[in-house]
Amino acid sequence: MSDKILFSIGIPAYKSKFLKECIDSILTQTCEEFELIIINDFSPDPIDEIVAAYQDRRIRYFKNQKNIGAEGVVDNWNRCLSLASGDFFVLMGDDDSMQKNYLEEFQKLILKYPKLDVYHCRSKYIDEASVAFGLSQSCPEYETTHNYLWHCFSSKRDQFVSDFVYRSSVLKEKNGFYKMPLAWTSDFLTAFIMSGDKGIAYIHLALLNYRFSSYNITATGSLDLKRQATISFENWVRNFLKDLPNNEEDRIIYPLLRQAFNKACREHKRNFIRQNFQVNGISGLMHILTNKRSYQLNLKDIIDTIAIALINHLVEQKKTDLNEL
Repeated sequence: MSDKILFSIGIPAYKSKFLKECIDSILTQTCEEFELIIINDFSPDPIDEIVAAYQDRRIRYFKNQKNIGAEGVVDNWNRCLSLASGDFFVLMGDDDSMQKNYLEEFQKLILKYPKLDVYHCRSKYIDEASVAFGLSQSCPEYETTHNYLWHCFSSKRDQFVSDFVYRSSVLKEKNGFYKMPLAWTSDFLTAFIMSGDKGIAYIHLALLNYRFSSYNITATGSLDLKRQATISFENWVRNFLKDLPNNEEDRIIYPLLRQAFNKACREHKRNFIRQNFQVNGISGLMHILTNKRSYQLNLKDIIDTIAIALINHLVEQKKTDLNEL
């Protein structure tokens, strides 16, 4: 493989608040072999003005004729991918940013593991003022797909769509990023699919600055849509787990992975019930009871979760009352 690797970086842009910071972090990369594809999702924000301020031949700018919106955001991700001409593809959030050596370090990892189709790095958590306050979990430099899934479900690894680099041709062959409403679990499922029977490689350096803010899609959006996306995600994993792995270590991991996955499914169900009850009260509970079959819930799940939520509420209320004495 040649040492020269062309990256395509896509930004589906809607929010302008942090867009300049995002673009600046890309244009100042130590590795200069890249193109930057920016798609304005028919935004009311001054995206045109921000992009027009740059005179850089690596920028390719496009505008949607109508807003795709948060629910169908993966369509915008895949439009960025369809326009990419690079060997490898990175999808950036319009409010995130890269460390200057992001592409350089990924190039080193790709050259070390040239047969893989997906690569990953650690992320630094930043707030709305771009102040760092945390890091994502560390991972092994290489792991099989079964090991990767096992740790995702048992260790609760954080990952974000922008801390992955994908082989463009293979991602396109697999119909791009896996479409979920609100992109809920799309990053996980796309990475699982791209790991395939080859596995995934990882950089221990925190190369992505992932911004936690009130503007994130993950902080908003319909609980119903998120539950439906989670069900689709769980069905994909169950289908994957139908086949026993060939690798000896993966066969040891297999029952542990199933156990961790089943536990994660139970936790997702309880979180959905709890959040609906907390946000919507009795009407939320009635909605869940009415639609429990489509949400793949049983009455025991609902009763147990609500009982625990009520007990916790009473305990917290009692603590408050005692503190006020």
